[in-house]
Amino acid sequence: MKLFSTAISAYRYFSTKTTTKGRKWTPNKNKNKMKEPKNPNKRTRIKWTDQQSQILEAISNGKSVFITGSAGTGKTVLLQHIIKRLHKLHGRGNVFVTASTGVAACALQGQTLNSFAGTGPAFTDRQTLHDRVFSDSKAYRRWKKAGALVIDEISMVNAPFFAALKYIAEEVRGEKQENVGVINNGWGGIQLVVSGDFSQLPPITNRENLSGKEFAFEADCWNSSFDMQVELTKVFRQSEARLIKLLQNIRRGHTDPEDLQLLEKCCSETDSNSSPLVQLYPRNEDVNKVNLKKMEELEGYMYVYRALDCGDDDASKRQLKQGIAADELILKEGARVMLTKNLNTWRKLVNGATGTVMQFCGPYGADVSDICKDKVLPLVKFDSGLEMIIHPETWVVMEGDKIVAKRKQMPLILAWALSIHKCQGMTLDSLHTDLSKAFGFGMVYVALSRVRSLDGLHLSGFEPSKIRAHPKVIQFYQDKQVEDDGVNEDISSSSNDAIHVSSKTISKEMNKNLNCKPNSSLISWYNRVTKRALG
Repeated sequence: MKLFSTAISAYRYFSTKTTTKGRKWTPNKNKNKMKEPKNPNKRTRIKWTDQQSQILEAISNGKSVFITGSAGTGKTVLLQHIIKRLHKLHGRGNVFVTASTGVAACALQGQTLNSFAGTGPAFTDRQTLHDRVFSDSKAYRRWKKAGALVIDEISMVNAPFFAALKYIAEEVRGEKQENVGVINNGWGGIQLVVSGDFSQLPPITNRENLSGKEFAFEADCWNSSFDMQVELTKVFRQSEARLIKLLQNIRRGHTDPEDLQLLEKCCSETDSNSSPLVQLYPRNEDVNKVNLKKMEELEGYMYVYRALDCGDDDASKRQLKQGIAADELILKEGARVMLTKNLNTWRKLVNGATGTVMQFCGPYGADVSDICKDKVLPLVKFDSGLEMIIHPETWVVMEGDKIVAKRKQMPLILAWALSIHKCQGMTLDSLHTDLSKAFGFGMVYVALSRVRSLDGLHLSGFEPSKIRAHPKVIQFYQDKQVEDDGVNEDISSSSNDAIHVSSKTISKEMNKNLNCKPNSSLISWYNRVTKRALG
């Protein structure tokens, strides 16, 4: 029987002509009308919105920019393209890509903000952080070398740490150091690109923080650090007007009767543990408990994949452990799994795609002996109907243009259950979550905003009191929103592409050229804003 199974696997693998880098594709028979792209390797040209084009133009002109927006507005895709522009502007080795969490940093092939800065734990006073950097020659050189600094997931960076980073930059580089092509906003001439949504997971508070300032935007240096602050408004993840409106209201911490009725309709009375949907939990202990129980219920041989790490930098290796690639992945036939990397966006095999392990196959020339003693690869049937033999992938930690650590592991995690923190940035076709277990500001919003459509949203334990947004965050976005003729329009319109810019941007641009391509809509917008600013 085992020989027969192996023969079937080999036949499936070699009988198809649709392969990419040794991977095997098996389209669903019911979807055989789906056409192949003429050139699968050719990148699709992105059509940027007016807002995104404005940001890219500003980046090319050396401006420091803060990019925000609700979940699903394309912040990550835009940031990846910005990083490429920064490489051309400053040179790859002078651009440092960071994020507040290991998961987000690994997704951008960067490093954690603490690791780049050389500050260690951030919960201490500014002078102590400063002294740590000055006593670390590598960290000091990074600050000296930096032409541009990217910070993703800014919502989890607190105000004292953000202010301390600016102080350190200016102490190392000199307060008025010039960087060719960069408008000086402090930071020693470093071009700063910051991204994130303050409505999502907040920073960890420090009990010793007597200032009462929590979020990065509360730092005294926040506004002076940027030439432009833009809130992206066009939603790409969801297309249903009702769902977009619901999520935007939850983001603000309030719901109307129509929203409550919609949430109640999504509530499921069935046992969540028996559901094939991805279960989202706020605590890791609940995630591990559910995944372990489901794995024990499966029969058959257990295959173990142990991550292989390389690199001399211990801090970077620790970051890899904080990332999405598991230290140890245990699989059986029938296991529910989720992709943790984009493998083929055209076929929707992207970060967050779920499926089931159907069987295990020979590596067919691929070397997996260093992570799996059984030397086999899992064949996964995704919920879309597509089957694929999954090969190992590599995650790297970059310090400028240098790889300081890397991890080889399967791009899969168990997907019966997932933590809300781990799913931040993911897009899921369907999910189930128990809202009664949610805690803290923004948690319900993060969980619900992962899903593409209302059909894929299944809830239990719904309590309106769990929908919470931090008052400071609500006020921040109200202050930053430019009053426009369309401000009272239904925000559920996915085509809404109004410009949200800080008052600082308006005042800086009144006597300068916009450096944008002339078009009537942009000129009209600028005239309205200038008129209000002068009036």
